[in-house]
Amino acid sequence: GLPQPVEDMPEPRKRLIVVGDRVLIQPEEGEDRTKVGLYLPATAVDNQAVQGGTVIATGPGNAVSAPTELDQEPWKIGAAEARYVPLQARIGDYAIFFRRAAVEITFEGKRYLVVPHAAILTLVREEGPDELD
Repeated sequence: GLPQPVEDMPEPRKRLIVVGDRVLIQPEEGEDRTKVGLYLPATAVDNQAVQGGTVIATGPGNAVSAPTELDQEPWKIGAAEARYVPLQARIGDYAIFFRRAAVEITFEGKRYLVVPHAAILTLVREEGPDELD
């Protein structure tokens, strides 16, 4: 068969991959009371010091060096595998973060904020029945 013309090819699906200790947040537009019932003082919202939003994706975390015994036996399977300290933020959490640390991006017509994990002040999480202490 003949090769298909390029315009008939299905559009490859794209996804955002968050790297390192960054978090992708869908921002909530400037309300003083967030949808999770957390109250932000007007001064904080007005001067845009802090903002809230829902965590859409997280990076793998900070890479840590593997234990030293792997260095002496490089032939072992998995010796080169990177290990990460996982982030506290999870998908679905509601995050309050420093606005000035956030970088705004638009991906496929939606507005997101990329926030370093260190800029997150608090997380609000819905606890499932299995997660309660």
